Amino acid sequence: MSSFAKSKLKAARDAIGKKKYEQAREAAAQVLDYEPDNYTAHVFLGLALLELGQHVKSEQLYRKAIELKDDQVLAWQGIAKLYEQTHRWNDLADTLEHIMQIFAKNDDATKCAETLQKFIDIRRQHGTRREIIQALFLYLPDSSLYPVLSTLPPPDATNPTSTSIFPTQSAIYNSLVVYEELISLTEREEEMFIKSEFDKRRTRLGGPKPEQLRKDIGIEVWYSSKLPVLYNDILNHPSTSDELRRATESKLIRYKQQLFLALPSTDPEKRQVGMQLDEMVHGIVTIGIPDEFAWCMWFEGRDSDTVEGLGLAYLKQFLELFPTSPLALMLTGYFAYSGAAHGEDGSTEELTFTVDGDPYDIILGAFAVLPDSLLANMITARVHLQEVEYTDAIKVAESGLELIRRYESNTARELREVRKAFHIILATSFVHLFPPKHHPRALYFLNDVLKQDPTNVDGLMGKGYVFQYAEKWEEAEVLFAQAAEQLSDDMDKGVEAKEEAAWCLSRIHADAGVDALKEVFETLKDIVGRDIDKARCLWRIGRCYWDLGGNSREDAFKYFITSLKHNREYAPAYTSLGIYYSEHASPSDPTRASKCFQKAFELDAREAEAARRLAEGFADEREWDLVEVVARRTIDGEGGMGAGMEEGDGAVSAKYLPTNTWAWKALGVVELIRRNYAESIKAFQVTLRVDVDDQLSWLRLGEAYSKAGRHVAALRALGRAHELQPDDWMCTYFIGEVQRQAGRLAEALGSFQSILDVRPTEAGVLLSVAQTHLDLARHERLTGFVARAEQSFISCVDVMLVAIRESPGYRGVAWKIAADALFELSVISVFADENNVRATLTVVCELIQDQSSARLAGLFKFTALSPDDPVTGLNTLEAAVAAYDYRITVGSSSEAALPSSFYDLAVALHEWILKQPSGTTRQASEAANSFLIQALQKEPGNVRFWVALGDLHFTQKPKLSQHAYIKAIEVDNKNVVAWTKIGLLYLYHNDIALATQAFTKAQTLDPDHTLAWIGQALIATANGHEADARALLEHAVSMTADVPMADLQFALRALAAVNDSNTVCAPTIDRILPAFFILGRYFQRCPADACGLHIFGLICEHLGKLEQGVEYISRAITLLEAAYEEKEDPMVERQFVIAHTNIARLRLGLQDYEGSLASFEIALGLLPEDAERESQILRVQAQYGSGLASFKMGDLQAAMTAFQAALESAADDRVLRGQVTVLLAQTMWAIRTPEFRESAKGLLLDCITSDPENLMAINTLAGMGILTEDDGLVDAALSEILSLPVEQRHELDPRRDVTYLLVQHYLGLSDSDRATKIAQKALHVEPSNLQMRQEVASLLLKQGERDAASAILASVAPNQNIAEEKTTLALSALAQPICIQSQRRAQKAIMLEPGRLQNWQTLAYVRA
Repeated sequence: MSSFAKSKLKAARDAIGKKKYEQAREAAAQVLDYEPDNYTAHVFLGLALLELGQHVKSEQLYRKAIELKDDQVLAWQGIAKLYEQTHRWNDLADTLEHIMQIFAKNDDATKCAETLQKFIDIRRQHGTRREIIQALFLYLPDSSLYPVLSTLPPPDATNPTSTSIFPTQSAIYNSLVVYEELISLTEREEEMFIKSEFDKRRTRLGGPKPEQLRKDIGIEVWYSSKLPVLYNDILNHPSTSDELRRATESKLIRYKQQLFLALPSTDPEKRQVGMQLDEMVHGIVTIGIPDEFAWCMWFEGRDSDTVEGLGLAYLKQFLELFPTSPLALMLTGYFAYSGAAHGEDGSTEELTFTVDGDPYDIILGAFAVLPDSLLANMITARVHLQEVEYTDAIKVAESGLELIRRYESNTARELREVRKAFHIILATSFVHLFPPKHHPRALYFLNDVLKQDPTNVDGLMGKGYVFQYAEKWEEAEVLFAQAAEQLSDDMDKGVEAKEEAAWCLSRIHADAGVDALKEVFETLKDIVGRDIDKARCLWRIGRCYWDLGGNSREDAFKYFITSLKHNREYAPAYTSLGIYYSEHASPSDPTRASKCFQKAFELDAREAEAARRLAEGFADEREWDLVEVVARRTIDGEGGMGAGMEEGDGAVSAKYLPTNTWAWKALGVVELIRRNYAESIKAFQVTLRVDVDDQLSWLRLGEAYSKAGRHVAALRALGRAHELQPDDWMCTYFIGEVQRQAGRLAEALGSFQSILDVRPTEAGVLLSVAQTHLDLARHERLTGFVARAEQSFISCVDVMLVAIRESPGYRGVAWKIAADALFELSVISVFADENNVRATLTVVCELIQDQSSARLAGLFKFTALSPDDPVTGLNTLEAAVAAYDYRITVGSSSEAALPSSFYDLAVALHEWILKQPSGTTRQASEAANSFLIQALQKEPGNVRFWVALGDLHFTQKPKLSQHAYIKAIEVDNKNVVAWTKIGLLYLYHNDIALATQAFTKAQTLDPDHTLAWIGQALIATANGHEADARALLEHAVSMTADVPMADLQFALRALAAVNDSNTVCAPTIDRILPAFFILGRYFQRCPADACGLHIFGLICEHLGKLEQGVEYISRAITLLEAAYEEKEDPMVERQFVIAHTNIARLRLGLQDYEGSLASFEIALGLLPEDAERESQILRVQAQYGSGLASFKMGDLQAAMTAFQAALESAADDRVLRGQVTVLLAQTMWAIRTPEFRESAKGLLLDCITSDPENLMAINTLAGMGILTEDDGLVDAALSEILSLPVEQRHELDPRRDVTYLLVQHYLGLSDSDRATKIAQKALHVEPSNLQMRQEVASLLLKQGERDAASAILASVAPNQNIAEEKTTLALSALAQPICIQSQRRAQKAIMLEPGRLQNWQTLAYVRA
C-alpha cells in the first residue's frame, strides 16, 4: 500500500471518528481511484455512504469488499449494520450466520457467542417458528459452533451481568431448557402445518377421505420429524427430572402411536414402530408408571374375551394409580355390579368397592365419556345384557365391533377373543329380543362363535333357543344337552340348560319330557330365590299333561295352579287356566276364563293366545276401543314395527315379519272404522307380508285405499282379493265403487251389473248403480253428449224406482238420487227420446202425485202429463221438486239428512221460480227462503246452504244476498264459489272495485274456476276493454265447466270482431272457426235458443257454409215466430225481421232468388214507418236486397225501382247513401252496357264529390278504371286519398285497399317494377305490416330476386307467432335456394295448414 493510500485511509478513519462522513467519503473515494481493490477503502466508503443515507451504494461497496476478502469480519459487520438500519431482517440473519462462522474459525468464542445471541434475538423478534427452531439448534452439540462455544467458561449464576454472553453460557452448560423450548416449538409447528395442509387439500376433487388425508399428511410430517430425537435427548439428559422424564415418555408414546396408526399395513416400518411402542407401553405397565394413556393402550391391545382376563393385578394397580379417571370409575362400577371377579386360575376373590349410587348408573355415566374404548364398550354391553336391555346391548356391541374393525385396520393385529365376546353379546341379545324376529341375525353370530369355539356354552344355548322357537325340537334338545353336560354342577346356566333340554324332549316324547322336567324341578325345589324358574318348570309339566289330553288335563290344571302358587305373576299359567275354563271345564266358565286371559295379558303382553281371545270377545261386543288396546299392546309385546330396533318405517317394514298377524288385522279394522285410513293401510300391509293369500286382508286393504282416495292402489288390492275368491260379491261391489270414484263409470256399471245378475234385489248395489248412472250422465252432459246424458238420467231414475219397490227402507236415499237425476235432466230443454222421458215421469207421477205435503201447498200441484202436450224441461223440474218434497216426507226420521233435504228442495224450487212469469212467484220464493232457513238452522256451518240463500235473493234483496255470501266466506274463506258469487253480486249492482277484488281472490284460490274468469271478462266489458274481455272469455270457454252463456258471449264477440271493418288482424276463418265449434257445443246444451241459432247462422255465412247458415236461421225464425205468437213482444218481432233480412241475404248467395225476395218482402212488411236508425238500416238493406234479387231474376224494372227506393230511404245519411250508391253502381256495371257503365261511373263520381272520404266508392271507381285500362279514371279516383297524410290515409283505409289496387293496376299493365316500388314504399311506411311484407316478397320472387325476397321474409321470422308463420312459410321455402331447408319449410307449412292448396304446390315445386 502506498503512502498516499495510507494517509487518505488515516484521514478517512479520523473523519469517521469525528462523524464527518462527507470528508470520509471523499478520502476513501480518492483511495479507490488510486487503488480500486483496496479492502479498507471499500469498507470506509461503505460506512460513510451508510451514514449519509446512500444505502444502495453502501451495500454495493460492502459486497465488493466481501468479494475481495470474505474471511474478514469488518465488511460483514458493516453490511449487517446496513441491514439492521433498513430492517432487512432475513438478510441480517444470513449475515450474522457468516459472522458467527468467521469467529468460530478464529476460535473467538466470546464474539461468536455475542453474535449468536443477536442472531437468536432477531429470529425471535422477526422470524417464523421454524426459523426460531433452526436458530436454537445452534446451541446443541450437533451444531458447527458447539466446539468453539464449549470453550466458554461456565456461567456465574450469582453475577449474570458480569459478562455479555451469559445466555449462551447457560445454554451450553445446561441444554435441557433449550431442548424443552425446541420440543414445544416443534410440536406447535407440526400441529399447525398438519392443520393448514388438511384445510388446503380436503377440497380437492377425487381426494381421500378426511381420516385418510390426516394420516397421509401425518406420515409426511412424522417421517422427517426431529421430535423423537429431541424426546430421547431429554430422556438421556442428566438434568432431566423424573416428572419431566415421564411426561416426555408419554409424549414419545403418543408420537409413536400416531405414526403407527397412520402407517399403512404394507409398510415394513409399521411392524418395527409397533414393536417399539409395545415395548415402551409394557415397560410402563410393568414398572407401574402412572401414565394413563399407556395403561389404556395396554388394556385396549389385550386380546381377552372377559374383563377378568386382563389380569386382576393390573386392574387393581390401574385403579390405585388413576382412581378418578373415567375408565377407573367404570371398572369400579363393574366390580361393584358383579360382586366378585374370577382370576385366570379360576379362584374367586371378593372385591370390596364403596361406590356412591347405583353401579349400573356409574358404568353408563363413565361410558358416555369413553365411547371409543373397546374395554368400556365390552363392559357396558355385558352389563346391558345382564340387565336384559337387549336393544342397548346390541347398539353398544355393534359399536364395539366397529372399534375392533378400526383397531385391526390401523394396527394390522387381530383381536379374535374380543371379537368373540362381542359376537356372544350380540347373539344372545338377538336371540332373546322379541323372538324369533332377530334369529336370522343371531344365527350369523352364533355360527361364528361356535366355529371358533365349538364348546362355548353361550353359543350352544343361543342356537338351542333359535331351534326351539323354530320348533326344531331334536336339534335344540341336542344343543341344550351339550351345554348342560359342560355345566353339570352349575346351578344357574347348568340348570337352565337341563330345563330347556327337558322341555324340548317333552315336545318330542311327552312322557319322557315330563320325567325330565320333574327331575329339573327336584333340583330347583331346594334352591332359594328361584321361584320364577320353579313356576315355569311346573307350568311346562302342566303343558305336557294338557297335550296328553283326556283325564291328564285335570293333572295339568293342578300343575297350573301349583305354578301360580310359586309365582303369582307367571303369565303363561293364567293363559293356560283361561283355556282350561273356556274349553275343558264342565260347565265352561267364560267369565273366569276372561279374567284369566286379562290377568295373563296384563302381566305379559307377549301372551298372544290370551290377547287374541280377549280381542275376539271385545270385537263380538263391538268394543272397538278395547280391541285397539289389546291389539296395540300385543304389537308392542312383539316389538312393534321395528322389532325393538330404532329404524325408519320403510327399512323395518321390509326386514321384520310380525308374529301375531291377527293383532295387525284387528288394528287395521279398528282404524278403518275410525277413518284413520293411513294407519289402517299400514296395518293391513303388515298383515299381508306374512300371508299374501289372505283374501279378507286384501279386501280390507282395498277398502282402506279407496276411502283414502288412492284408487289405483285400491283396484290392485281388490283385484288380488277377487283373484283369491272370485265369488265374493262384496269384493266385486268394492271394485265397482272404486271404479265409480275414479271416474271409470262404464267399468263400474259392468261390475255392479255382474252382482245384480246374481242378486237382483240387493239394495246397496241398486243405489250404487243409480249413483253411477247419475255420475255418468253428468259427465256426458258436460262433455256434450246430451242424448246419452238424457238416457243415463232416465236409467238412474228407473233403477231407483226398482230400489224403492224392492227395498222400502232405503226410500229416503233412493228418492234423493232420483230427484237429483230429474233435476239435472230438467236442464235439457229438448229431449232426444221424449217417449222414454214421458214414461219415466209418468211412473214418478203415479208414485208421488197424491203425496204432496203441506210444504208445497198452493205453489203447484204435480199432475200427470197430457199425452198431447210435449214433455219439456219444466215438466221434469216440477217432478224433481215433488220428488225432493216426497224425500223429506219418507225420510223425516233421519235428522242427519234433513238439512240436505231442505236445501235440495229450496234449490229446485228456486230453479222452478226462475222459469215462471214474473210477479207470480212471491209465495214460492218465500217457501224456498223458508226451506233454506230451516236447513241453516240445523246446519249453520254448511257453505252450500249460505251460497244458495245468497243466490235466492241475488236480485231482489242484495243486502241479504251479500250477508249470506259473507257468512259462507266466514265459514270457509277458501270457498271459490262463494267468492265468485259475491263478485257477481257486486258486478250486478255496479260496484266494479269490490267485484274485481272478489274475482281476483277466486282466481287465486282456484285458477281453473270458469265463473271467475267470466266475471273478469264482464268487468273488462264494463270498463270498455273489449279486447281483454274477448281474451278472458276465450280462456273461460277453453275450460271444462258447463257455462253455456259464456260460449254464446264468446261467439257473439268473435262475430263482432270479424264484422268490425276498422280492424286489421288474422284471416276471418282463423278468427271465426273457434266460435263455430264453441257454438256447436252450445247447441248440444241449448238447442232451442233462437239467438244462438241466429248467431250460428251468421258465423256459418262467414265460413262459406251458406246452406248450414240458412238451416240455423230458419230454425231461429221458427222459434221466434212461436215466441211472438205466445207473447207478441215487439223485441221478438224486431229479431224476427232481422232474421228474415239475414236469411234473405244467405239465400241470395245460394242463388235462391225467389226465396230471398220473399224474405226481404216479409221484412219490409213488418218494418214500421219511423225514422229510427235501426229500422232505416234494415229497410235500406231489404230494399237493396230485393232489387238485387229482382235483377238476378231478370226483372230490371223492379230492380231499379227497389234501388231507387233504397236511395230514398237512405235520405241524407251519408254512410247509408254511400253504401247504396256503390252497390247500385256495381249492379249497373254488371249489366255491361256502355250506358249503364257510364251511369255507374257518374254515380260514383257524384258520390265521391259529396263524400270525398267514401273509401268504398273510391276503390270501386278505381277498380272500374283498372278494368277499362283508364289511367285517368284511376288517377281521378285515387288522387284525393293519395294526397292525404299517411296517418289519415291509414285511418281511412285500414285494410290498405288503395295500395292493393295500385299494385294490381300496374301488374295488369305488365309494369312489375312500378308495382314493386309501390309495395316497397308502403312497406317502408309500415314495416310491421306482415301482409305487405308478403306482397313485396311475392313481387320480388316473380322478378327472380330470391335473395331480396328471402331477406325481406327473414327480417320478421324470429318474431312471428304461429298464425303469422303459417302465411310466410310457403313463401320462405320458395325464396330460398332449392335445398333440404326449403323442403323442411314447405313441409312445416303443410303441417300448420294442411288444407291450403298453395302449401302443397310449394312442396311439389321445391321437390321438382
